[in-house]
Amino acid sequence: MGYKVAVVGATGAVGREMLQTLAEREFPVDEAVALASAKSKGREVSFGDETVLTVMDLDKYDFKGVDIALFSAGGSISAKYAPRAAKAGAVVIDNTSHFRMEKDVPLVVPEVNPQAIAGYTKRNIIANPNCSTIQMVVALKPLHDIARIKRVVVSTYQSVSGAGQSAMDELFNQTRSIYMNQPVVKEEFTKQIAFNVIPHIDVFMDDGSTKEEWKMRVETRKILDPDIEISATCVRVPVFIGHGEAIHVEFAKPITVQEARAALRKAPGIAVVDHQQDEGYVTPAEAAGEDSVYVSRLRQDPSVKHGISFWCVADNLRKGAALNSVQIAETLIASYLSKAA
Repeated sequence: MGYKVAVVGATGAVGREMLQTLAEREFPVDEAVALASAKSKGREVSFGDETVLTVMDLDKYDFKGVDIALFSAGGSISAKYAPRAAKAGAVVIDNTSHFRMEKDVPLVVPEVNPQAIAGYTKRNIIANPNCSTIQMVVALKPLHDIARIKRVVVSTYQSVSGAGQSAMDELFNQTRSIYMNQPVVKEEFTKQIAFNVIPHIDVFMDDGSTKEEWKMRVETRKILDPDIEISATCVRVPVFIGHGEAIHVEFAKPITVQEARAALRKAPGIAVVDHQQDEGYVTPAEAAGEDSVYVSRLRQDPSVKHGISFWCVADNLRKGAALNSVQIAETLIASYLSKAA
């Protein structure tokens, strides 16, 4: 017997990816429910290649009987409706930032800290980390296991899909406007994104960091190790799908590039493509549509005593959001839910 699974935010980019990922991975779904705001009621979304779901109104939906609810409709929506779903008996896997740093809500990347899922019983809620955090901690975990990490300095190159479908539309429209010699309209971003990069993701905080940079710091410490020091600079780039990260790691003891490469190759969820020649690395365009976190450009960092630098890319809609949520659900049913799949 399978599960009744609801996807909240089913008409958005991540919600659609969640439905597609559930179907592709043959998650044991007896019934799938697509939920969104009232304005999307009646729209149709695909669930796999053959099934079409009619979107239902989230505000009027009764979650009784739902086993797992995947949320990706914004923090304010999760704040209101996730507790309602959890109270009705559904285990909520929330893709927003709303619950991530709450002590009684596990923050999970299955390749890194699957044991944390056990804490879901406190509130029936599990948090999915930030997309840029997910791919980084997947790459850091096998390195931390062999040579404890002291400090990480990371610069991100984040695609516009991380800001939603409207942001993707803005990049397309601005690019077209430039080629057609028309005015460039800014709505989603603070500056022109076409043919540009913007060192500003989410709101600014009192210390001058943006909230995206803060998320990477506090989420990594919660997931991997509270003693790791982290400095992040998060940048939006004119790429539709796929985040890149330049990561510089300082370790507590010596580690060679060969040892790092070997550890990464053995780790789940990682593909090492590291040939020190033209095209011997992976770019966001090549990672789009793929499940793996790709690591390239491994090299010694001569600026610190024990340092390794590398390049990391992943599809932010998949491993950075939908896939990680579904993997959490897979681990949940395999280890914690009593219903037989």
